[in-house]
Amino acid sequence: MVMKKLRPERTAGATAAALTDRLAPALRGARRVWQVTTPAGRGAVIVMAAAWVLGLRLGWQELFLVAACCLIALLIAVGFVAARPSLDIVIELDPAQVSVGTPAAGRLVATNKSRARLRALNVEVPVGLNRATFPIPSLAAGASHDELFVVPTDRRAVIPIGPPTAVRTDPLGLLRRDAVAPTTVELFVHPKIISLDSLSPGLQRDLEGQASRDLSNSDLAFHALRDYVTGDDRRHVHWRSTAKAGRLLVRQFHDTRRSQLTVVVDGAAESYRTDEEFELAMSVAGSICVRAVADQHDVCLVAASSAVTAASRHRIMDTLARGELAERGQDLPTLAGRAYRLARDTTVLMLLTGSVVPFRALKAAATYFGPDVRVIALRCEPEAPPGINSSGDLTVLALRTITDLPILLNAGSV
Repeated sequence: MVMKKLRPERTAGATAAALTDRLAPALRGARRVWQVTTPAGRGAVIVMAAAWVLGLRLGWQELFLVAACCLIALLIAVGFVAARPSLDIVIELDPAQVSVGTPAAGRLVATNKSRARLRALNVEVPVGLNRATFPIPSLAAGASHDELFVVPTDRRAVIPIGPPTAVRTDPLGLLRRDAVAPTTVELFVHPKIISLDSLSPGLQRDLEGQASRDLSNSDLAFHALRDYVTGDDRRHVHWRSTAKAGRLLVRQFHDTRRSQLTVVVDGAAESYRTDEEFELAMSVAGSICVRAVADQHDVCLVAASSAVTAASRHRIMDTLARGELAERGQDLPTLAGRAYRLARDTTVLMLLTGSVVPFRALKAAATYFGPDVRVIALRCEPEAPPGINSSGDLTVLALRTITDLPILLNAGSV
């Protein structure tokens, strides 16, 4: 007798999986429909279902009428949002960098990409933490529409504008269909700066650079004469002095290096009593760095959360626009260590901080740099009179307003 192998019966799990596979397309469709339904539309669906169920239970014709009205409204709304908006949206800023308090002008250009006429709709554009809405009229195929707008610039910041969203909805607001355009631009709101005189003599402008304390056998800064030793370059023999002394004498030089300014802005929130102190520090940093670039010095800027080296004026101001305070990890000594890693050839170091930073924190930040580096600290103290204090190699300038900066720099021989 031949025994037949019986197939195992389907398990409940396998049956459920097969049912889920069959229902998956319907579930995906229902999910897409639910996503385009607004809170008002979802309320209409709930009212329609409740009215229909209660109408069956209670037999009230009025409830069936309510359910029918909700269904008709939803069907009409589907006709308004059936087609996805086909718009090409471009956002332009002129200019893309402004100073605090200078309004920035923007332009939104919407072009109908479809071959059919486009019904009127709205375009929503995020502007920082806010959202602007622009009505776009009905457009023929290939037609464009421009909208001008102004962005207020009350505070220093980098304001993202976009991505814009074309919104198609019905008159009752039951359904909503969006088309997001991959367009985002940034508006840089720079801190206010003032014009400064040349930073010499603190930063030398001559072609020789700044002489260090290190001696060299070949450079531009002459130091003294010394006896010739084997291996010296005979081009450096000073023949007149050799003839007088009766022995070979060669020139001794100072090593020179190009002037390098490093500016560090304290980024710790606990270093400032108010936000105005931090904004003043940013303005001071911008004024000093822009002047140094105009003097053709190398500049390294560490401004709280942002940093830049080999900086141009625009890069400096954009970096300052991005700087933000933090609760930890951006104290002055930590940022000074970061600045040292970025610019080891620093000749002048400027530390900018708030009114509550103790003197020992300034000294700790200065210890990252060698004895040849001149260190100047500027404390932003809007409620204190301006002044200058010195302790060893560290000069501390107390700044009340940005207008005090030129006088303090000159008094501190910066």
